[in-house]
Amino acid sequence: MKILVIRYRFIGDTILMIPFLRNLRYAYPDAQIDVLAGPVSGEILEDCPYIDELVMFDTTRKHRYENIKARKKSFWSYVKLLQQRKYDKVYILKRSLSSALLAFLSGIKERIGYNTEGRGILLTKTVPYLQNRHEVECFLDVLRRDGIPARDKHLENWISGESKEKVAGFINNDESRVLVHATSGNINKQWPPGHFARIVQYLSNNRGARVYYTGTKDDALVYEKIHSLITDRLNVEPVNLCGRLSIKDSTALISKMNFVIGSDSGVLHIAASVNVPVIGIYGPMNPEKWIAYGDKHIHLYAGLPCVPCDLKKPCPGDIECLRRVKPERVIEAMEKLNL
Repeated sequence: MKILVIRYRFIGDTILMIPFLRNLRYAYPDAQIDVLAGPVSGEILEDCPYIDELVMFDTTRKHRYENIKARKKSFWSYVKLLQQRKYDKVYILKRSLSSALLAFLSGIKERIGYNTEGRGILLTKTVPYLQNRHEVECFLDVLRRDGIPARDKHLENWISGESKEKVAGFINNDESRVLVHATSGNINKQWPPGHFARIVQYLSNNRGARVYYTGTKDDALVYEKIHSLITDRLNVEPVNLCGRLSIKDSTALISKMNFVIGSDSGVLHIAASVNVPVIGIYGPMNPEKWIAYGDKHIHLYAGLPCVPCDLKKPCPGDIECLRRVKPERVIEAMEKLNL
């Protein structure tokens, strides 16, 4: 049996797919299971024990974290590649019409996926996609539709010895360590820099914690903005690692944090996958679907009647849903978790 899973693009979505892959491997212990994944985000699955091969799907560069040097390929080149591989079954965890069309044109006999974007005619089994259901559960719904139960649902991740060694030099085990993540794949999901400035100042001067930043080289500009808004001298200087770590290295760094505070982003899902507590700040997206998965996290959002809008139209209120979440609520969350 040769099985393909299609879920390319986005770091958070890739992490939330891991329980799906584990339960799929339970059902097919001897099958070849491959994943069609995106560049950068696909790195998360390089050490995943539940799959046999990663096939990197690189046709567009819509996401700002997909700025890589490799040459893009055409959609039709992947049709040809998948035809040659002769898969027996495909699970399409992407909801786009193009992903279902790819599976259909590749001649894969069994095609299971969401009945979204009018693509049901291209599938052999369709699955309802529920907007108020966490994405982990939505992925598992695809397995359930194929008669495969979810034996467990926890997140997990894998950290190489090389990545552990790389970040060890940045860590002092005698310090309290906090990752503050101010950026997101969409700037309209980012908590205001002035709010983050208040939190960084509180962590350094009131709690004596070492703050860490990670992300792309361009993300460093966001943290420079935050520091320009800090009014007092910091007692403990933050460590800015933007542009210096890969996704796998960042995962190793996050695993060493006491907790993570951040905007709605894939980094919060990385933290949850390595069992690090998260204080997540959510705005326009549906928190029921996208919050950090697990019981140890705190999720902060304003609860305005316009939430969630899922960023489907311009915001007339300058993303008030994020501005309404004040720094004092984050400080209260730290006290609640005794962090």
